Amino acid sequence: MLYKFKSKNAGDLIMLEPNGRKVLDVIGKDAGPTGIILAEQMPAAIKALQEAITLEESRDESPHVDAEDGEAKKGDAPGLRQRAMPFIDMLQRNHKAGTDVTWGV
Repeated sequence: MLYKFKSKNAGDLIMLEPNGRKVLDVIGKDAGPTGIILAEQMPAAIKALQEAITLEESRDESPHVDAEDGEAKKGDAPGLRQRAMPFIDMLQRNHKAGTDVTWGV
């Protein structure tokens, strides 16, 4: 399943279901099949995402062991920052314009 976020002031943003669900959970929205983020809710949503990014980056994530060379390495998977920054940009643009963001699956 994909989440498709739409707005008047930014291009459509598509996220895979786990990423979209995480972003919606962080901002306190029900990750249902459709929804809306009102312009007045966006500052709190942006702050919550920025705090979650900071928390994730400050945690000491345990490294995994590479089976090929036996060396311990940190995961190369994109973190919340990479997943959420386009969404934060969308929220900032729409808050400035006073328009809402909607989503559907």
